[in-house]
Parts: sequence; structure tokens; C-alpha cells
Amino acid sequence: MFQNCQVQKKTEPQRPNILLAISDDQSFPHTSFSGCKFIHTPGFDRIAGEGIFFTNCYSGSPGSAPSRSSLVTGRYHWQNEQSGQHFSSWMNKYIPFIDLLKQNGYHTGRAGKGVSPFRYAQSDNDSLWRKKDAGGVEHSNISYTEGENDERTATGIYQNNYFANFQHFMEKRKPGDPFFFWYGAREPHRIYEEGSWKRMGKNPEDVEVPGFLPDNDVIRGDLLDYAVEIEWFDLHLSRMIQYLEENGELDNTIIIVTADNGMPFPRAKANCFEYGVHVPLAIRFPRQFPGKRVVDDLISFADFAPTLLELTGTSQEGMLPMSGKSFTNILKSEKSGVVDADKKYVFAGRERHSSSRWKNLGYPQRMIRERQYILIWNLRPDRWPAGAPRAIENGKLMPLYGIDRSGRHETEWAFADVDGSPSKSFLAENHKDPEIIPFFDHAFAKRPEYELYNVINDPYCLENLSGRPEHKQIEEELKTKLINELIKTEDPRVVGPDPEIFETYKYYSKIREFPEE
Repeated sequence: MFQNCQVQKKTEPQRPNILLAISDDQSFPHTSFSGCKFIHTPGFDRIAGEGIFFTNCYSGSPGSAPSRSSLVTGRYHWQNEQSGQHFSSWMNKYIPFIDLLKQNGYHTGRAGKGVSPFRYAQSDNDSLWRKKDAGGVEHSNISYTEGENDERTATGIYQNNYFANFQHFMEKRKPGDPFFFWYGAREPHRIYEEGSWKRMGKNPEDVEVPGFLPDNDVIRGDLLDYAVEIEWFDLHLSRMIQYLEENGELDNTIIIVTADNGMPFPRAKANCFEYGVHVPLAIRFPRQFPGKRVVDDLISFADFAPTLLELTGTSQEGMLPMSGKSFTNILKSEKSGVVDADKKYVFAGRERHSSSRWKNLGYPQRMIRERQYILIWNLRPDRWPAGAPRAIENGKLMPLYGIDRSGRHETEWAFADVDGSPSKSFLAENHKDPEIIPFFDHAFAKRPEYELYNVINDPYCLENLSGRPEHKQIEEELKTKLINELIKTEDPRVVGPDPEIFETYKYYSKIREFPEE
């Protein structure tokens, strides 16, 4: 009677895999999907074209460590004490969402740069410190070595073979286990091989120079060297995508491609302007996220952790309370444009970056972005935003702006919050040229306490609207929203008890000497 009836076994829905690819220092316009003509990013373009391209993603900070801290904890960097600060220590209590994924049965690992630069436990004496990188464990260290098998396209490119390490990670996974993999490229972080673009056949005429930099051969060449390194990041991403596709894993993998902060050029990285905190973002997961969409909602790095925990059915228990909010509703929507009208603001900030001022003081900033305007609060406008204009070495005061007797710029001698580069040196060496003075001042001069920019009309953030009567209403609105958020999240700069606590955290890198400002 029942011989043709088969019992249907109920199976658990397959949990999604996650590949998080994060480049190091890349601003939002610099993918070919965005229309950039001097950078070719087929890996990013595929994820953006088949999935969701986000036009308004904001990193947690314009510097690596605090930005990555925000991403993995779902909290603003000012909430994470020293574990939200550049080159400080990572404390045990700041548990990254990756730990919870591992506890929930995920095979987790990474290649390249993790959540850094931080100091992790060096011995058993560091009992309050986390022992392993908050970005996950490196299961292998397969590297390029100089020789016939070295395919690196520039001498500044890191030796890690990201794809080979990803492949090793996948081969070690137990059958059926979902995975989370952190692909943390060290590109396009400086140092670059100057002129590498020539070997790659790039054309300076294709370059669109941002309005805060002068348009000349030096700047164009520097931007092309930057492009070479972005393309290296994208090459390994493309290989990972192809591997997943060939192994039948692609459509069950949430692929997220972004960058930790903006480009390493003057007035970009280490600044809360658009080119410092506005980063690329593309996400693909065809099983649940309708694709071929362009979404304009404001996304914060603090939103990533709660989103990924929700998507994987993982409890937040064990982590400190998050300030970020899940944007799963946006991912699963079929809409383009602005999907969630209630998501009106994102926030970011910075404290110390490199050692670049007297007593290693930072340049504290807090930022709020709404759909049209960005407001930046410079809490210590008396300080030099890019670092002091001269250093002290061996007890001797170095020349102003780091210009030696021959007229050559020494990058360690001045404005140390800006990475050494041909662009930085050009501005310093030509600071007396009337045509260059505005660019020099944009990059290095002191700034007012408040800056307000219409980023739709002025993406380079060159025309400060703060204090203008016609913008009084929006400025007051953003100041109120910013302060309310800082109070809500107990930012020590606003609520105390020690507003200067960030200056006291130990800094585990080179400490330079500067005169008192």
C-alpha cells in the first residue's frame, strides 16, 4: 500500500559562506564600475554588476586600525578605548563578530592584513590582550619570492600570495562547513614603485585628478602607480571568485568588496573628507539579495557586524553592545536608489594617526554625513591637521616643511600624518608657487573648528559652507545630530570623564619628536 511512498527527510537550509575582501587605502571613485578610466577592476565590477553597488559606504575612520576596529565590533572607534586607536593594543573584551561565527560552526581564516595595526599579546604577561588577530587566523603563509615565479607587477607589492592562501584555506575546510574568509590586501597602501604604471602600459591622459591636487605629470604618475596596486588587489579577488565558481560555491557565498579608508594622498587618507572616509562597496549573494541594483543608502562600517550575524543566524551574545544597525532589509529588497528612508546619517572620526605632533598628540575629528552634506568637527583646530610642519631629529630642529638646503623634501621631517609620496613632496617643494599655494594649504594648513560641505556639488570638499547664513539651518541640524550621537555612544571627547584619554593610550610604533605647537 505504501511501497511507492518515500519519506522526505527535512534538511537544514544551507548557511551562507562569506568572503570579505578589503583593500588598504582606496577611495570610492576608484573602480572601473564607477567609471574610473585609469583603473581596471573586473573582479569588483562583477560583484557590483551582478549584485548590489553601494554609492555611499563610509568607513569607521580615515585610518586603518580604527576603521577595521569599527567593522569587526559594530561600534564606533571612540567606543573601543585603545582597541579603536592606531598602533595601540587590542583588549580581550572587544570581541569581533568573526569569533562568534567560529563558535557557530564557521570555518574562519584570513590572508594578508587583518585588524591592524594593533599590538596583540606578546606573552602570558599580556593577560588583558587578545592573543590572535581580530580578523581571524592565517592558516598558511604562502608568499611570492623574487625569481621566475614572481608575478608581482610592482616592487612595492606585498609578498603574500593571497589567492594561494585562500585556496589552502578552502582545501582544509571540512565538507559541509560554511566558511568566513577575510581577504585583507595590503595594497594600495604605500610604498609604491615609482613609474610602475609605465611597465603596465597605462596612459596619463586617462587620469582624472581630484580637485584637491594639482594636475601635472607628477600627480598623474603617482595616481597611476596607485592604480597598479588596486588592480593587484582585484586580480586576487578575481581568482577567488573564479575558484568559488569552479567549485560550485559562488552562489552560496556572500561576497563583500570594500576598502578600509581612502587613498594615501594629501587631503584624503587621515582626513574625514569624502576621499578619506567614503569607500567602494559591492555585495553579491544571488540566493537572497536581488542583484543588478545601485543603492544610495548611507552604510557605515559599524553596520557590517550586526548584518553578517543576522544573515548567518548567529547570536550577538558575547559581544559588547553595537552602535551599527543591520542593513539586511536593504540587501533583500528589490529596490534601487534610497531603500530605507529612515537611514539618514552615518558617523566617523579619528584621533591619532601616525606620530606627527608634539608629545604624539592626535588631531581629533568627528564627522556626520547625511544625503547631501558632510559636517566635520575639528575638536583641536589649533593643531596642524596633517602633522607639525617641522620635526626634531637628534635634538636639532629640521627645516620648515621638511625642505633641505637643496630644495628637496624629506617626508619624515614634516606633515607626518600624510604618507610619503611624490604628491606630498611636490606640494612641499613648490609651496611658494602661486598656482600650488591653494593645494598646499588644502593639504597642510590649519583648519576651522567646523567644516560643512555639499558633497553632491563639491565631492572634493573645497568650499567650506560653515558659518554662511544660507546654510545655518542644515549646519545646526547636523551639529545637533552629531552631538546627540556622541552622547548616546558615550564618546569621552564629549561626555568625559577624561576628554583627553585618547592621548594617553600607549602607541606601539615609532615616536617622532616635534616642537611644541
